[in-house]
Amino acid sequence: MKDDRVYLGHILRCISRIEEYVAGGREVFSSSSLVQDAVLRNLQTMAESTQRLSHAAKERRPDVDWVALAGLRNVLVHSYLGVDLDQVQRALEEDMPRLKSACEAILEALGRTG
Repeated sequence: MKDDRVYLGHILRCISRIEEYVAGGREVFSSSSLVQDAVLRNLQTMAESTQRLSHAAKERRPDVDWVALAGLRNVLVHSYLGVDLDQVQRALEEDMPRLKSACEAILEALGRTG
């Protein structure tokens, strides 16, 4: 049986790395292919980990669009030439904080119950 805590920890580590990479703001992300590559790679592995979470873990936070996260992974892996960096930047600013909060809350709940 898989342990959701492992995947949640991995998701949070990926988010932490992304936050570190883009700490300099939008300009750093838009002007550095090195930062873009690092962010996209961490988004890809983060999205892969979200797919491995149990249904029960995902049900704890129905406000997160888990299906869209799976779709993000597929776009990053299979349509990498079509990745819109402006959309990625918006997702980092708008969606990643919500995902981070949700994963922390699920992890805390699992720590209390498991």
